[in-house]
Amino acid sequence: MDKKTQVIAALRAFINQRPGLEFGNYGSVPAYRAELRQIARDKREALELLRAVEWRGSITTERIIDAAKGAYSGRLAIEQRDNGAVSVEYCAGQYFPTEYRKAACAALASALWRHAADSMPEPSAYVVESFGKWNGRRFEHETSKPLPLIEAAELHASLGGSEYGDDQKLHDGLRPGDWLRAHFRKEFGRSIASRWFR
Repeated sequence: MDKKTQVIAALRAFINQRPGLEFGNYGSVPAYRAELRQIARDKREALELLRAVEWRGSITTERIIDAAKGAYSGRLAIEQRDNGAVSVEYCAGQYFPTEYRKAACAALASALWRHAADSMPEPSAYVVESFGKWNGRRFEHETSKPLPLIEAAELHASLGGSEYGDDQKLHDGLRPGDWLRAHFRKEFGRSIASRWFR
């Protein structure tokens, strides 16, 4: 079994473990059941994200481990032990049963985001946005019309003087973050995309 397969299996076992929710921590049956529903939703979403990471062969073991280090305050740790086994551990922030699957979702979403960012289509255009002027209540930014070439965007920025910022890429008319969010909405639907790909 290769290392990625081991990591995926360890994550699946981690996600599938029973949450160990204690009824005594809740003041009523409805509150307890609402928490159970949330935890069950986290499980469904974590397993769906795990499958997406699993079938993308170009998402490496290292990317999954790095994503875990940077997501959810780094509370999810994926490590290979001396005997070759992979361990997945979570350091609870407040309450393990309500957090551990969320941490898995955040780590897996981070790995997917980085993968998609690396394989975005070539920019379709460029825009230049001003640093902004303070109007007394907020900064107002001006954005250039879409420009077809990076050189045109750089020229526009230089002609704008010090008030203009850097050029920004557009992919199918969207800035990179917006393109990625739209990409994940298409793949996972609005619910998962709004929770894990913001």
